[in-house]
Amino acid sequence: MDPQNRPARPRAPVKRITLPRARKPAEIREIFARFQAANPEPKGELESVNAFTLLVAVVLSAQATDAGVNKATRPLFAIADTPEKMLALGEDKVRDYIKTIGLFRTKARNVIALCEKLIAEFSGQVPTTREALESLPGVGRKTANVVLNIAFGEITHAVDTHVFRVSNRLRIAPGKNVLQVELGLEKAIPQEFGRHAHHWLILHGRYTCKALRPECGRCIQNDLCDSPDKRVV
Repeated sequence: MDPQNRPARPRAPVKRITLPRARKPAEIREIFARFQAANPEPKGELESVNAFTLLVAVVLSAQATDAGVNKATRPLFAIADTPEKMLALGEDKVRDYIKTIGLFRTKARNVIALCEKLIAEFSGQVPTTREALESLPGVGRKTANVVLNIAFGEITHAVDTHVFRVSNRLRIAPGKNVLQVELGLEKAIPQEFGRHAHHWLILHGRYTCKALRPECGRCIQNDLCDSPDKRVV
């Protein structure tokens, strides 16, 4: 048969992702009121001594655990807590300090390039805007949001895998990707909870609302949760 005359093969149906309906404002307020009551002052688990070391720690934390980053950065930050000191160490020595962290070669190169740009364009200071932060090597939107929130006290929502999962399971800000969830959180979370919101969501996802085996039996949001992932004890 002439290939041009062959009937076209039917296309496979496109699988559509149906997002759950977002919760009502009163329900979202109740969720964060519970988080606040249980942990009034949540803290990020990455260790740092100033805005610069926080920035470096967050850059290093991509595809790595906070515990692993802290173990590597404690001795590093003890001798290099400014861009000038870090640059003086050089890429090879930085690489030696962080060699236990995933992608350490690329990260060491980014840290040195980041320091060079901080010194050349920002007088050695960590910039305070998302646009300026994202212009630095190795810094994306999530990293910028973390730095703005922790170092400078801004209300931002850094969406990692934990925040993404919890936001969808609890229907706080259902989304197909991290940007959708981030923008949804900006609209959904009452301002009074905004400063600590992403810490509560991260910690909840890391220690309770886990990806594979969520510990629903001890979850403070258990009675509000209607996720299909919920484990009934």
